[in-house]
Amino acid sequence: MLIIADENIPRSIKISLSSIGIKVVYIYDEYRGIDDFSIINLAKQKSNSIILTEDKDFGEWVFSHHISGLSVIFLRYHFSELQLITEVLMKLIQEKQNNLLNKFTTVTPTKIRTREAC
Repeated sequence: MLIIADENIPRSIKISLSSIGIKVVYIYDEYRGIDDFSIINLAKQKSNSIILTEDKDFGEWVFSHHISGLSVIFLRYHFSELQLITEVLMKLIQEKQNNLLNKFTTVTPTKIRTREAC
């Protein structure tokens, strides 16, 4: 599995994922400034990749524009919940890695919702 972490993902989350052996492409470091569609194309080029973002626009790409073949984890939390959302995300990825592919998953500190992507 490869996580493509959008620019808006805190570096601490990237570091936490890397610490458990998850390969992470961190857009901020490697492709700073690219647009959402370029991130989508990058994800489509890399097999078994999941876009990790705080950007609601990825939901629009998947459900309104019907971009198929994407896996997205969308994080929703208040900054004061950063540690908690990191723990929830780590547990989710460790336990459900293969069940996250071709899905749009919304993660909050108290709830996880997974929908089939288009």
